[in-house]
Amino acid sequence: MLLAWQFQSPGPIIWQIGPIAIRWYGLLIALAVLIGVNLAQYLAKKRRVKPELFGDLVIWLVIAAIPAARLYYVLFKWQDYAQNPSEIVAIWHGGIAIHGAILGGTLATIIFARLHRVSFWQLVDIVAPCLILGQAIGRWGNFFNSEAFGAPTNVPWKLYIPPFNRPVDYLEFEYFHPTFLYESLWNLGVFALLLWLFFWGLKHPQRLKVGTIALVYLIAYSSGRVWIEGLRTDSLMLGPLRIAQVVSLGTIALGILGLIWLYFFNLSLPDVSQATQIQED
Repeated sequence: MLLAWQFQSPGPIIWQIGPIAIRWYGLLIALAVLIGVNLAQYLAKKRRVKPELFGDLVIWLVIAAIPAARLYYVLFKWQDYAQNPSEIVAIWHGGIAIHGAILGGTLATIIFARLHRVSFWQLVDIVAPCLILGQAIGRWGNFFNSEAFGAPTNVPWKLYIPPFNRPVDYLEFEYFHPTFLYESLWNLGVFALLLWLFFWGLKHPQRLKVGTIALVYLIAYSSGRVWIEGLRTDSLMLGPLRIAQVVSLGTIALGILGLIWLYFFNLSLPDVSQATQIQED
């Protein structure tokens, strides 16, 4: 007989004295940023790109991406937050959307590339593997907050959700799909793919065109998000549509069109800067 086991969060707080608390969600985001910037600088050196650019860029990304991720989430959950506006800034309670972070981060990177006169696509080719690794780490924040889980299930790897975190329609159920785990593992697989592609490109620089890694990220991550989102009980909705699925299908199409542009038409992707290289002297 197979032994069943289950996930159960120990709670969102690591340590607390009075009003001061260290939360798992914040720690994981900080860890993802720290690992991401160090990995980006390592990959930049491999491509002979100035690593200090990414030390500066990460500040832009944090300032833009986290508020954008929260704003995106709040806008689609406005009916809930309108009743309790003080919760809008309570990001430590969870509730950020990766698509909002990507939008905010993309805008920040475009401005950064233009101001520093560097290639946007060279930047995002290096950032993409770091981003997906950060997403794999950050998903565990959902576990500690007992949020972003899937439909009720009794699979051996089921996730226990305490009653106060369950949707009203599922109060009688105890165990749910650990969609945080599915997405974290999927993201690790995408990270391995992008890292392989990156190092393959070092050996075959004439065959891997600038922008390819970023476009593969859009396709690979979004493909996993489409099916995982279908399992969730708390999707952001626009009428009958799950917003994450709609956006993911759009980014898959965008990524495919970009690859066709690069390899079928043999054209470079439009860039925000005239610079074609950001290599070290």
